[in-house]
Amino acid sequence: MEPVQQRFGYGAQAQSGALFDEGLRQHMLRVYNYMGAGLVITGLVAFIVGSTPALYVPIFSTPLKWVVMLAPLAFVFFFSFRIQSMSASTAQITFWAFCAVMGLSLASVFLVFTGTSIARTFFIAATMFGATSLYGYVTKQDLSKVGSFLIMGLIGVVIASIVNIFLGSSALQFAISVIGIVVFVGLTAWDTQNIKQQYAENFDEDSQQKLAVFGALSLYLNFVNIFQLLLNFTGERE
Repeated sequence: MEPVQQRFGYGAQAQSGALFDEGLRQHMLRVYNYMGAGLVITGLVAFIVGSTPALYVPIFSTPLKWVVMLAPLAFVFFFSFRIQSMSASTAQITFWAFCAVMGLSLASVFLVFTGTSIARTFFIAATMFGATSLYGYVTKQDLSKVGSFLIMGLIGVVIASIVNIFLGSSALQFAISVIGIVVFVGLTAWDTQNIKQQYAENFDEDSQQKLAVFGALSLYLNFVNIFQLLLNFTGERE
């Protein structure tokens, strides 16, 4: 007969594992909820500004457009360097503000592309994102092995995009879009696995909230970039 100590030990271990799995599931749901809410804010701001001449004309017909375009990048750097010193509530407010500013930046999409093609591209991007994020969550393969290559690819895409602002090369833009989609799809799986691995049950509530917000930011950026790059292929211009 199995010793009582072993049976109780196994039961306690199983219960602990079940609690951890439930905590992890709740954590991932929190990350996706933050990300989803952020996308809603971005979409609403972009649509309202992009469909209101009194709002988009003063922005996109003046040098203010550069401020709007670069502001999201400033938010990302601020988030990355200050997240540890922020409270959970401050991190959330900063994330919502970032999503609203990103909406201002993306308002130009509604000025360039038709609403039908924007909606179609959104669903394609959502499908790609969902599939790769699910893969990152369930896979047993260590994706950190490809993480360094993805980061190198991301740096290359950013540099090439900056250069192409001045060159205006359609061939280079095509290459940036193709490589960029591959990079951000890969980053989606990698970031999802990282978010899962970083979860720890012994974190206090404030730390778990900040971890969820920062995870949502990572996935949000991947999705937005996939969407924007796909528009270069599937978007129909006005």
